[in-house]
Amino acid sequence: MEDKVPLTLLASILRARKNTERSPVWRIVNRAPPGIRSLVESVFQWGCAVARKRGFFAELQHQQMVQERERQRQLKQAMREAEQAARARDRALAKEARDRRELHVRQQQDEAAALTVAAQRRFDELGQVLVDSLRRRGVFSFSQMRKSFKPRPFEAPPALAAPARQPQWDRYAPPPPSGVGRVFKGAYRHALQQAKVRFEHDMQTYQRNEHERLAGLSAAEARHRHIEDSRRQEVNQHNAQVEDLEKRVSAGVAEAVEDYFELLIEHSPLPGDLPVDVEVAYQSDSKKLLIIRELPGIDVIPQHREYSYVKSRDEIVSKPRSAREVKQAYANLVAQIVLKTMRDVFEVRPSDLVDEVAVNAHVSTRNRATGKPERPCLVSVSATRKQFEELVLTELDPGECLKYFNALVSPHPWDLEAVRPIFDPDLSKYRLVEALDVAAGLDSRPVLLEMKPFEFEVLVKQLFEAMGMKSWVTQASRDDGLDALAVNEDPIMGGVCVIQAKRYKGTVEPDAVRALAGVMDDKRASRGVLVTTSRFGKASHDFVARHGRMQLIEGAHLKHLLAEYLHLDVLLGPLS
Repeated sequence: MEDKVPLTLLASILRARKNTERSPVWRIVNRAPPGIRSLVESVFQWGCAVARKRGFFAELQHQQMVQERERQRQLKQAMREAEQAARARDRALAKEARDRRELHVRQQQDEAAALTVAAQRRFDELGQVLVDSLRRRGVFSFSQMRKSFKPRPFEAPPALAAPARQPQWDRYAPPPPSGVGRVFKGAYRHALQQAKVRFEHDMQTYQRNEHERLAGLSAAEARHRHIEDSRRQEVNQHNAQVEDLEKRVSAGVAEAVEDYFELLIEHSPLPGDLPVDVEVAYQSDSKKLLIIRELPGIDVIPQHREYSYVKSRDEIVSKPRSAREVKQAYANLVAQIVLKTMRDVFEVRPSDLVDEVAVNAHVSTRNRATGKPERPCLVSVSATRKQFEELVLTELDPGECLKYFNALVSPHPWDLEAVRPIFDPDLSKYRLVEALDVAAGLDSRPVLLEMKPFEFEVLVKQLFEAMGMKSWVTQASRDDGLDALAVNEDPIMGGVCVIQAKRYKGTVEPDAVRALAGVMDDKRASRGVLVTTSRFGKASHDFVARHGRMQLIEGAHLKHLLAEYLHLDVLLGPLS
């Protein structure tokens, strides 16, 4: 209320002065004596001064209050803006963190997808080794082994390529004197002398640098010529070696043929990480090439089918392939590599070098029981050029193709279960004595009693197929032998035949012959054959004579049949 009084009093006085003549108070004052009128005027002046004074402080106070309110408003506004900025900063940080998390998730998802694609691409690549090699088909020849020399032009080093700028006297000579300078020629002669000194010094430096540059350029050209001469000499030497190799190969020199085929087989393209090592022996009389081929282990097959990112664990997890799929893929890969090796040999020119190819495919590993290194043979196969040319490699099943060639194939290659190779892995024997037969020699002849059941089964199957049996079906056997059903296509003596084979050391019991008769009745077979590595007793022979549809093949007879139909020399049991 106090800040309002001075303003009200001042307003009243001002209104009173404006309305002096109309105011009854001033009429009374004007009628009053001069002293009273002067006193009233003084009081009026004092009141005006007080009113003005009190109005100034009030206004000052009012302005301070206004300023304080403005300061408070600005402070509140600053606080609101700070809070808004803090909230915006928090939102930005949260968005940045969210973006980082989303980016990390996308990156992990992309990585999982890339791993899946890579695993599937690798799996498909290993499943198409044979077909892919046919797409890159090209006849191997000596022309591919030759190199051509392409000279490279000399390129001077940048520091020696261009000469430095030669000093020019015009840039050193001082300007001729003019005006008053013609009278005072001493200064001009001094400047001219100094210019000549600088010019001669720079010219000498230029000539020295140019001499060094030309010497360096000449040395660089000499080095280039020497390098080019060395390259040309290397190419010529390489081509001379190729020509010499071609002559020796054409002449049928076994060592040259082995080097040639080993080189070409190892340079035949394969997917990465697959071994390319081969060892070769050549028999010139029979034009047969023996190859020891290195195989990869089962770990080359991608063990995982797909990969996915688990956001809750921030982890990329894999889904494994089934063990069955991995095993099948590995068996298929092994068969493809063997067939590709044979195909590479038969594609080599000249084609009359090789008529038959035999391949032993091994895996380098360590025995789990002993830890010692070993190289089990997983596939052993032989085929002639004529047999191989009948194949349609883009349409066949690699595993079935090996069966078509009567190959010895590991029944469980993923477990590195070995088979007995059809030729000795020690190729030095064939290099030393080229005429040595694959199965000849006491040390290398197969021993029937030492064969694994699967190997003995394959051998018997090969024998009877060579004798005319078809549609071979192996049956489960409860004793240490082989039970099989086959079809004899002979129009008179043909029909279903039951074949049993016994790897025995002693005499076969008569019960085995009577059991064969029971199997024949059960299978309604027209004939039965019982094969053994040993012999049969009198009771067995008598039973067969009474039966009339059975045949017994003893060890000596089996050995003769293997030699006649398979050209295979074997031993019945270990040498004593």
